[in-house]
Amino acid sequence: MTENYTVSLNDLARAIYTVNRHAKTAPDPKHLYFIKKETIQRLLKENRAKKIGLHFSEHPKLSNQHSTLLVQVDEYYFHIPPTKEDFQDLKHLGQLDQNFRNPQAKMSLSQAKKIIYQYIDWKPANKKPNKTRQQYTSSYFTPSSLGKMEWPPRKTFR
Repeated sequence: MTENYTVSLNDLARAIYTVNRHAKTAPDPKHLYFIKKETIQRLLKENRAKKIGLHFSEHPKLSNQHSTLLVQVDEYYFHIPPTKEDFQDLKHLGQLDQNFRNPQAKMSLSQAKKIIYQYIDWKPANKKPNKTRQQYTSSYFTPSSLGKMEWPPRKTFR
């Protein structure tokens, strides 16, 4: 774990902020939320992040109110799912303060992922190469030569 300290806490916090911001608008945010949670949990283990308290979620699942854990990393605050111990050990802060915002961070998603992957020592699983799909041909439809054009058009000299 000592090699993880090569990344500054501020850089890690900005990377988590960037990943979190992108996850909120991503079509499939599971992986982004996973690396955010993994990074924060590792920072908590190393005492480089601090649990602040519990907040009610802004988006309750299936109309059931639930809470999220507020964690401070450097000067940034993030929410992650709480553990059972968090409910016993931490104070509930009530509703989320809408006036509070994290400082803006200018970092690309690829740079943020690179920093986080290095920190959590994550390696992507080998993806199977995409098989090239065969061209679908229907025995019912036989294309005619009507409407066919040659591309690029040949120059005709008349």
